[in-house]
Amino acid sequence: MNRKIKKFACCILAAALSAAASFSALARPEWPSDTGILAESGIVMDKDSGAVIFGQNIHVPYAPASITKLLTALIVLENSSLDETVTFSQSAVYDVESGSGNKLNMETGDQLSVEDCLYMLLLISSNQAANALAEHVAGSRDAFVQMMNDRIAELGCRESRFANPSGLNDENQYVSAYDMALIAQACFSNAKLLEIDSTKSHSIPATANNPNGARFNMEHRLLMAEDSSSQYYCPGAVAGKTGYTSIAGNTLVTLANRDGRNLIAVVLKGTQPQYYMDSKTLLEFGFANFKNIPIPENETAYTSGQDPVAVGGGSYSPSDLYLEAGSVITVPVGAEFADVEKQLVTELPEDHPKGAVGLVEYHYNERKVGSSWLFSKSALEEAERQETANQETESSVEAPVDAKPREPEGKASMSRTAMIITAVVVAAVIAAGGLTLYIMRERKREREALARRRERRMQRLRESGISEEEFERLRRERFGDRPGRK
Repeated sequence: MNRKIKKFACCILAAALSAAASFSALARPEWPSDTGILAESGIVMDKDSGAVIFGQNIHVPYAPASITKLLTALIVLENSSLDETVTFSQSAVYDVESGSGNKLNMETGDQLSVEDCLYMLLLISSNQAANALAEHVAGSRDAFVQMMNDRIAELGCRESRFANPSGLNDENQYVSAYDMALIAQACFSNAKLLEIDSTKSHSIPATANNPNGARFNMEHRLLMAEDSSSQYYCPGAVAGKTGYTSIAGNTLVTLANRDGRNLIAVVLKGTQPQYYMDSKTLLEFGFANFKNIPIPENETAYTSGQDPVAVGGGSYSPSDLYLEAGSVITVPVGAEFADVEKQLVTELPEDHPKGAVGLVEYHYNERKVGSSWLFSKSALEEAERQETANQETESSVEAPVDAKPREPEGKASMSRTAMIITAVVVAAVIAAGGLTLYIMRERKREREALARRRERRMQRLRESGISEEEFERLRRERFGDRPGRK
């Protein structure tokens, strides 16, 4: 009898545990999904986790219009210095789509710094600045376009292609909302780009048609509206880019920050002024229905305990491992860290961070909601040691042999004064030799770096179908008889 009672009790307990597990699964909040945007395509992504909070037709390609200029700015900042001088060629000024305009009335031969051109590019969407910057960085617009497409491939964009640096109509130019969010994530992670793109006004020095200089304001209305009663008022909006062409319709990228969270909204194929309202809707939806949870403070599977942790082919002490600082997951309000599933990836790309031994990816209801690099202190130390050793090997030179002359037999030893003078002379010779070797090494490095830059440029020219003679003609057109930009 007792045996039957025990068996019955076990069955009841098992059923209770099963019910509890089911209830727990049911208790996990569902992923909110309805925003009601009217544009054909839109997305809101958490910039810090990369989680797609909401998407509508996010993998469908559309014409991007001038939001293209965000990518243009990123490539310029990665391949030039802010104080370099940009000369506006005739092609940069006048070879644009009819009706696209010429903001600030730029003229052939106008010269501005890269920095001033970037402000024109991002605040007032100058097509002439886009063209001039592209020619300055790559030698031609075609070569710059190749750089654009190479860069988005590095970012993981698979649904987009660019054909010019301005975003003007071209049948071979298109972007998906998802890819544009990835591009914006990279752009807003560049501190200088974010600084420029969050500026509300800027002044440039004198040009041919602006003898007293010119001042202009940011065109993105969500960034400029300060009156809470305005339909364009969007608390926390800090950066972004507008776009419009007859084919693209209205496009918009917006970065907003609230309570430490950063959200990116992208709208494609919208209408005026609805595309602003759609962007606000996406941002409000993301801020109201989701939260971020820090990974390092909550993930204990790899960094706690006493037993060794197997990562790939290695074994590490938990005290040796740590997770990427600032990494977060994005989950619905009401969800907890325990509600996500994790996967450890150990086959890392070649450009992984120094000291990384794995990548922990997190999913919520089959949605990727964040990731964090897993680092090893010992692996980082070894990488830094190897890096230092390589640098020392490259910079090392053979030490001069200490060839102190033997005193002739029968002669008295050198006086103390003579020894000091000799030591000084020897030291001077050694120093001179070392300096000579240093200068020769630095000149060699400069020649090699110059050769690499020239080869990269020539490669871009070859890929774009431009001959060296044509490039030289373009260079002379912009710079006259001055040496070409290296």
